[in-house]
Amino acid sequence: MRLSKLYMPTLREDPQDAEIASHKFLLRAGMIRKSASGVYTYLPLGYRSIKKIENIVRDEMDKAGAMEILMSAIQPAEIWKESGRWEKFGPEMFKLKDRNDREFCLGPTAEEYFTTLIRDEVKSYKDLPLNLYQIQTKYRDEKRPRFGINRAREFSMKDAYTFDTSPETLDVAYMNMYDAYEKIFDRLDLDYKIVEGDNGAMGGTGSHEFIALSETGEGIIV
Repeated sequence: MRLSKLYMPTLREDPQDAEIASHKFLLRAGMIRKSASGVYTYLPLGYRSIKKIENIVRDEMDKAGAMEILMSAIQPAEIWKESGRWEKFGPEMFKLKDRNDREFCLGPTAEEYFTTLIRDEVKSYKDLPLNLYQIQTKYRDEKRPRFGINRAREFSMKDAYTFDTSPETLDVAYMNMYDAYEKIFDRLDLDYKIVEGDNGAMGGTGSHEFIALSETGEGIIV
């Protein structure tokens, strides 16, 4: 494509609602446009960048033995009620009803969705271990969206879920993903640290966070 045909609406001045450098650069370079508070459109250059990052993630996940699927962003309420997280997740969850008054949510994460899929499909321990992932849009009704696309109401997430036969094989799968994440962050040439994380509403007995170091943000690590 000729550059003269490229849709790249740049801006001369910093938008008034852009507070941090990355947000200003993305807007001025014609990569994103704000649709609503915490909701953005990715323009051609921005979306091309996203796809390049996704390809690195896919490559390392595939090398680690994970298999990609794609689940709907709309999730039925009953699977969340069964896990006890329909109310626990709180006001960040976007909830809606269809014309038959059946309750759904726009998925903020997908533990329930993946677990429901696998429990209805896997019939034998011989089908395990299993590692599935997706790159899907997630929705969280942030009380105060900020930092541009870093804290938005709609965002793209790569989430992976493993299913194992014992705690020991689970630990092996966990470290396999740990190693894959290190390779992803290294290939993206990010300055990062790996720290113990808060399990929060996601649950579990332990977690790690891969944190890209930046002068902007609200997190403090030790």
